[in-house]
Amino acid sequence: MDFTQINNLSAKLKTLRPLNAGELKRLHDEFIIDNTYNSNAIEGNTLTLRETALVLQEGITIAEKPLKDHLEAIGHKDAFQYVLQLVDKNELLSEHIIKDIHALVLMNDAANRGVYRRLPVRILGSEHTPPQPYLVPVQMEQLVADYTAMKDNCHIIEAVAELHARFETIHPFIDGNGRTGRLMLNFELMKAGLLPVNIKFTDRYKYYAAFDAYHKDGNAHVMAELIMKYETEELEHYIAIIEDSHA
Repeated sequence: MDFTQINNLSAKLKTLRPLNAGELKRLHDEFIIDNTYNSNAIEGNTLTLRETALVLQEGITIAEKPLKDHLEAIGHKDAFQYVLQLVDKNELLSEHIIKDIHALVLMNDAANRGVYRRLPVRILGSEHTPPQPYLVPVQMEQLVADYTAMKDNCHIIEAVAELHARFETIHPFIDGNGRTGRLMLNFELMKAGLLPVNIKFTDRYKYYAAFDAYHKDGNAHVMAELIMKYETEELEHYIAIIEDSHA
């Protein structure tokens, strides 16, 4: 897999004069709203992008939408902001951090927040069956250990693709796995000096296909290609904004 373009774009971004605080905040707020909408929509949340913005920016309750959908939007925003704090501290990925992210994501379910599942589960629409509950702690411990080694021995895109695919394959929580996994993915990308990616609801079938490919042969190359595409788009978009602002 060729990461030359991403490496070149990332290097170029580092040479550009940064945006000012106000511009950065605007882009940051826009990304959180867009990312919250897409990540939640993939999991069945019914809030539109506009409704998500109203909930997060104005605190408005959408009368015809379930309370659960509102709480999922707020929880995802809080979790993303927590991840940004972790990035600033350059924290190492750990089971504790994963559970903390999940606890914020699943703010509407006090009994299961940050707790590995105690029941067997099935992933609807997938032929893959996640491991039995007693195997979850062991496999999560191994995942974190393996990832630490992986990111030292391969490109970060390959490492996070494997991390994300394996995390969702383990499916450690009763609910909120997808949102938590995508936040973990962005946590690791940002720590590596790259931009967070926004996996689109409209691309969900490509996203599901990447998991199917991983379950078939244990290779995360399709997921890596998808993440690489998103990262390239984010870098190009961000560079264009900076260049236009300084023109």
